[in-house]
Amino acid sequence: MSEQFDLSSFEKSMVIREMTHDDIDSILRMQDECFPGMDPWERAHLESHLNIFPEGQFVAELDGKIIGSCSSLIINFDEYDDRHTWDDVTDEGYITNHNPDGYNLYGIEVMVHPDYRRMRVGQRLYEARKDLARALNLKSIVIGGRIPNYYKHEKEMTPREYVDAVSRHKIYDPVLSFQLMNDFTLMRVNPDYLPDDMASRKYATLMEWNNIDYKPQSKRHFKTSYPVRICVVQYQMRQISSFGDLAGQVEYFVDVASDAYSDFVVFPEIFTTQLMSFLDEPVPSIAVRKMTGFTEQYIELFTDLAVRYNVNIIGGSHFVMEEDEEIYNIAYLFRRDGSIEKQYKIHITPNERKWWGISAGDAVRVFDTDCGKIAIQICYDIEFPELARIATDMGANIIFTPFNTEDRQGYLRVRYCAQARAVENQVYTVISGTVGNLPQTENMDIQYAQSAIFAPSDFEFARDGIVGETNANVEMVMIGDVDLEILRRQRQDGTVKQLKDRRHDVYRVEYKKS
Repeated sequence: MSEQFDLSSFEKSMVIREMTHDDIDSILRMQDECFPGMDPWERAHLESHLNIFPEGQFVAELDGKIIGSCSSLIINFDEYDDRHTWDDVTDEGYITNHNPDGYNLYGIEVMVHPDYRRMRVGQRLYEARKDLARALNLKSIVIGGRIPNYYKHEKEMTPREYVDAVSRHKIYDPVLSFQLMNDFTLMRVNPDYLPDDMASRKYATLMEWNNIDYKPQSKRHFKTSYPVRICVVQYQMRQISSFGDLAGQVEYFVDVASDAYSDFVVFPEIFTTQLMSFLDEPVPSIAVRKMTGFTEQYIELFTDLAVRYNVNIIGGSHFVMEEDEEIYNIAYLFRRDGSIEKQYKIHITPNERKWWGISAGDAVRVFDTDCGKIAIQICYDIEFPELARIATDMGANIIFTPFNTEDRQGYLRVRYCAQARAVENQVYTVISGTVGNLPQTENMDIQYAQSAIFAPSDFEFARDGIVGETNANVEMVMIGDVDLEILRRQRQDGTVKQLKDRRHDVYRVEYKKS
């Protein structure tokens, strides 16, 4: 029997999936149809959502066309005032206050194109959120819902009376009625929630869906601290005769860090240039190319030490020749589980260009570790505040800066900028430098350093914002603890709140790499 019709020609494809950067233009066009007269998303908002919490952003797609979307973040709802506004809970739409260790998924936007309503698109998006809350073992979903038909009844009803009437099915409200049908319960009515929502007269219903599958995790209850121990190595440059000499000194410091139960040990920028001291090559540009031949041994050494001593290692930085025959200044993260990441130096100093012909990287990276998200910004890079802001917006709590400076002026540029980045971004910063000298090595003959760990400047942190520092120009280590839980609370309730108080309506930092 032959088929009369080709059924595939009648099929439609409706999918709910995670949002991508390629969807942003479609979403921006759709919101003009969904919310005329209200302040729209900007591209920077959606890019921030995808950079910070991509798994919490969904789109509905019908035959390849975006017809709906929703956005969310994770918070500890108890830390917010009951009368919070949308701007309070979303950092004005940028969700930089997203807390991956929080208890509650907070929904901040759902939109469905008007031409595709009554197709249960909104319900599908809500189900995707519920599935996410179950998968992440979150306690509940909280939303601040509009009441867009309230303006029709404001003369005869208070907001509370209107919400009560909708709850009793005496009045239909397209948003509140839908939320009640999706098992959300009313908590309260918040005034001045969305200043541009004139149809709701700026009111919103605070509602919650409880995850009945939620399993309390003891490690997340009553958390008072989240300590991370950092061992900073102030490394002395010295004449050596083989790679083995360098490896022996490196292992000594890793052993010291491990004995102190450190989570991270940090080495300085290009401390491996002491390999040039036995290469017998007077021309710096040739010597640096010879030195790149030790890259494989360098990576094998640090990978082995990280696993064997059970410590995450910021392996300083090393000059690496890549397939394009260019040489880059690269800092490697060697995790204690054996995995490896790398960060290219983005800003190359005039000295590096003149003597060694070093090429620049072009991407800011933030790395997941067993102690939260970190970034690495090599020496000169910490002197450009945009990079630290981008890394912080991507979730970094600690910025490590391996550095190499030959005089006090250069050192102070690194130090003062690292301290400024800690204050501006409410993060911890760590600087690790070289001391000593290499008399026979051109362009690496003298060093100046005083390594340190810096904190934001507020009551909860160490006096003067200095967790600890080494003595100047002496080979030694400094071990200090930073507390990520205090950092998180201070971002929310500190004396000043640089991250929350940024004027996105006046300025913004735009990262051009996806």
